Amino acid sequence: GPAGGWLGACPAGKDATRAFVTGDFSPTGLVDDVSELSPLEMLTLQSWLSFYSSNYVFVGKLVGRFYDENGAPTEALRQAEAAIEEGLKFKAESDQRKQQFPPCNSEWSSAGGSRFWCSKQSGGVNRDWIGVPRKLYIPGSRGSHCVCVRPTGPPSGQLDSPEHRDRGDLDNPHLEEYKGCHPLAEWCVLKT
Repeated sequence: GPAGGWLGACPAGKDATRAFVTGDFSPTGLVDDVSELSPLEMLTLQSWLSFYSSNYVFVGKLVGRFYDENGAPTEALRQAEAAIEEGLKFKAESDQRKQQFPPCNSEWSSAGGSRFWCSKQSGGVNRDWIGVPRKLYIPGSRGSHCVCVRPTGPPSGQLDSPEHRDRGDLDNPHLEEYKGCHPLAEWCVLKT
């Protein structure tokens, strides 16, 4: 497989699990401790593992952090699997959020400042509505980013509700309008 060259670069019999994600193949990077990796980095690791299990012949388990001398999984492996679960959940949530709040198109120039705008494909999400730019604040993460918000119809998650204000997702508590921009315009320019 394409990773053959990389494997050759690893000391034989050393569990370099973490190096595949971090890209750090130095002696400090070639370690099997993945507890410091984020849930999303663990997903990268999981895709490596599935790549290997489908492309390489299994020759045995390496005794160490993840399997004991009887080949039984260790607590560290259970923790790693829990982190992968967490990563999958996190990714599913962010994919779902991206469908509801697709990222804006944006450009910046020293002369014009920042320009944000929405289209039916912005953020790589094809949809039948355009939306209006808003700042989205995600609980637990720093800062905000520009998303396109559906301005009409019932709120997401209540699509069959007969009583709604026909404001789409505009009343979502995690959104903020861009000051100086028309609240229902499909684009917005912020002078720097």
